[in-house]
Amino acid sequence: MEHYVLIKHLHVTAATLSILFFMLRAWWSVRQAPHLQQRWVKVVPHLVDTALLALGVTLMVMLSLWPQQHPWLAAKLLALLAYIGLGTVAIKRGRTPAMRGAAALAAVAAFLYMLGAAIRHSPLSWLAGL
Repeated sequence: MEHYVLIKHLHVTAATLSILFFMLRAWWSVRQAPHLQQRWVKVVPHLVDTALLALGVTLMVMLSLWPQQHPWLAAKLLALLAYIGLGTVAIKRGRTPAMRGAAALAAVAAFLYMLGAAIRHSPLSWLAGL
């Protein structure tokens, strides 16, 4: 628990960078901008997302938080799968700019749901406590 605060802050920083990179790449994808083909654009988000996942798993182990015991964490992990799937449609797999844009908005909504579940410690996300 000695490094909990550092790891938590790094996790939050990585999450922030992840969503910002995603939104930038999704914008470029919808606009069909050539920036998506640059090497750093293909590499950096994967490095950030790998760090984000590793830090999340580290926090989970440090705090002994397991999805089967904490419904908010299980919901967050399921939303992460949705975010990843929608993200691939938004960046690569969407056939039209409109489809990529809709997938990007849905992915951002999934990210916001994860954020709410993490902050409120509830699968109801932002609706918890209302």
